[in-house]
Amino acid sequence: MPRYRIATIPGDGIGMEVVPEGIRVLEAVGRRFDIEFQWDHFDWSCAHYRTHGEMMPDDGLARIRHHDAIFLGAVGFPGVPDHVSLWGLLIPIRRQFRQYIALRPVRLLRGMTSPLAGRTAKDIDFYVVRENNEGEYSEVGGRLFRGTEREMAMQEAVFTRTGTDAVMRYAFELARKRPRKHVTSATKSNGIVHTMPFWDERFASVKQAYPDVSADQYHIDILAAHFVMNPDRFDVVVASNLFGDILSDLGPAVAGSLGIAPGANINPEREFPSMFEPVHGSAPDIAGQGIANPIGQIWSGAMMLEHLGHADAAKAVVDAIETVLGDPASCTRDLGGTASTRECGAAIAIAAAA
Repeated sequence: MPRYRIATIPGDGIGMEVVPEGIRVLEAVGRRFDIEFQWDHFDWSCAHYRTHGEMMPDDGLARIRHHDAIFLGAVGFPGVPDHVSLWGLLIPIRRQFRQYIALRPVRLLRGMTSPLAGRTAKDIDFYVVRENNEGEYSEVGGRLFRGTEREMAMQEAVFTRTGTDAVMRYAFELARKRPRKHVTSATKSNGIVHTMPFWDERFASVKQAYPDVSADQYHIDILAAHFVMNPDRFDVVVASNLFGDILSDLGPAVAGSLGIAPGANINPEREFPSMFEPVHGSAPDIAGQGIANPIGQIWSGAMMLEHLGHADAAKAVVDAIETVLGDPASCTRDLGGTASTRECGAAIAIAAAA
């Protein structure tokens, strides 16, 4: 029986409510498929920062370096600036562990209704593959003359051939496994004069190695419009860090709810643990009320199972989510139901174990 050590970081806000439900479901499906987990809990969060002056200890990354995966809830809470919480926990994990792929499925699940009129599950089923380590979210830059009329801020985007080629190859490899075999590149080379033409050149070069996969590209503005008007056009979308960040929120909104959207931060070479987290944030406005939707966390757990080599168990979790989505009494109020976070998680666990 395979046994996995999982570093569990509930983090902030509703993360502390939805992570236990993710664990509940993974334990249930684990019993069904003979998979065992050891959950090692780490209380790194904004609360930790307020007490210790740091989001995680200096040796935090070393503590979780040899785990099989990381299961993260959410990061950020009022009282701690977002750039402090993010750059103190989430981004160091992504970068030090070379999780250069952020994978975000966009899928209209059975039981969900898209805000786009007339759209069905066959119309919305694609992935956003986001470059996760460089691009527009670099640390290169600074501020000068603070508090004066000459005050200025500058931040540089950093695009490397290694980084762009790696994310594009991942996107093409993913598309190669899917029926449509199509990759769309997000660009803005008509307005961003250096980095985006470079991105386009690398996309053109990488796609030569995949003659069996079709490809196209759109400027980010019209691409965002097509997400709304023509979501059926997409199969795998590859994007830089900033563009991918935006698209991987827009996509789940098109598919009905950010509350159910999962995400994975992947180190494809498996030199380091990959990290699995929902797309939604810490939602401090509803934290502590027991009404948060746990599905994004639970679906992220399914992505973790797939990454660990258990596609059958992962499918069982997604099937269980769809079963519960068909029962309003088991859904949380953001989906029109009446269930609490725990009741929704419990219903999915029962379905996943069946």
